[in-house]
Amino acid sequence: MSRASTAQRAQRLNQSRILLQRCSSLSQAVQRLAKACSLSSRQAYRYLKQAQTLKRPVPVNPPKIAFTVKLPSTQVRQLRLYAARTRLTLSDIVSRALTVILDRGRRRG
Repeated sequence: MSRASTAQRAQRLNQSRILLQRCSSLSQAVQRLAKACSLSSRQAYRYLKQAQTLKRPVPVNPPKIAFTVKLPSTQVRQLRLYAARTRLTLSDIVSRALTVILDRGRRRG
C-alpha cells in the first residue's frame, strides 16, 4: 500500500480532530476513522494520537506543479520590467496571462 499524500494526511488529521471532539471514546473514534478512510485500526489510532496534539486544523493545500518555459530573451526582459513595475512575481504574471488566454477559449462554441 502506498503512502498518503500530504493533502490526504492533512484531511485525515483534520477529520481526526473532529472525531475526537464528537466521539465519547477513543475506540469509537478509531472505528469511525478507520471505516471512513479505509485505514487499519492501528493507523487510525496513530492519526488520532497525532491529532490530539494539534492546536488548530492542518491547512490542506493542493500540490503545485512546476514546469519550465523557454522564452526569447526580449520577452524575459519585458516580463522582468513588468514584474518590477507591478511588484508581482514572474510566476504570478505568467499564471494570470495563461488564465486569461485559457478562459477566452472556453467561451467559444
